[in-house]
Amino acid sequence: MSEPLIGVSTYLEPVARWGVWELPAALLPAAYPRMVQQSGGLAALLPPDAPARAGAAVARLDGLVVAGGADVEPGLYGAERDFRTGPPAQERDAWELALIRAALDSGTPLLGICRGMQLLNVALGGTLTQHLDGHTGPLGATGILGAHPVKTVPGTLCASIVPGESAVPTYHHQCVQRLAPGLVASAHAADGTVEAIELPRPQWVLGVQWHPEMGDDSRLMQALVAASTARLIPARTPSEDLAPPRTTGARERVRPREPRS
Repeated sequence: MSEPLIGVSTYLEPVARWGVWELPAALLPAAYPRMVQQSGGLAALLPPDAPARAGAAVARLDGLVVAGGADVEPGLYGAERDFRTGPPAQERDAWELALIRAALDSGTPLLGICRGMQLLNVALGGTLTQHLDGHTGPLGATGILGAHPVKTVPGTLCASIVPGESAVPTYHHQCVQRLAPGLVASAHAADGTVEAIELPRPQWVLGVQWHPEMGDDSRLMQALVAASTARLIPARTPSEDLAPPRTTGARERVRPREPRS
């Protein structure tokens, strides 16, 4: 069976350095594609593009990951900017919102990670808290992930993948404030922060506030890959299962006999 193609959104940075070069770059921590690959998928990076092209991009994918990154622009959910909110990433906001909507419209399995979860909530009409404490790394440190327990809600998709309570890698200072209509909160931190959101099944749409790619637990990515693989298997009716195999079009061509001498 073919491996499913999993698209992963990327950062767009004004400058990045490698070797002697210092140039604008579309980039992504290698942990994302590695986890896709280790979970049985093929990873395709999706740098920001014109939002109108998102549907064509998603149509070529079997699954989608919207990665973590910069804070979401507060104007997208009708809020004034808090002084603690990071610089805008308008191109990325527009592109990833379009990717999310295209995935929802097409039924493409979707996993939002950290910022990706927040954008999913915003895309469907929810709002965000622009700052909370205690969900990054050690006090006073930057660029170091923290860890805290989350507890999943029984009966949800998230709980079917990561049941009960577990410690997760975390680094964020924003979170869901008002949950979007139709979404379900499927995990919480001890302080009540919403740590996972999803659409009711049978849709496979899940967002988590933590960073599974930065830990050793790959169950979420494995579940996304499994859901994406299922899309590669065409639905069959009982009569089709009993019918002899058929070929159509070019496959019906028969090699002509060579003339006898």
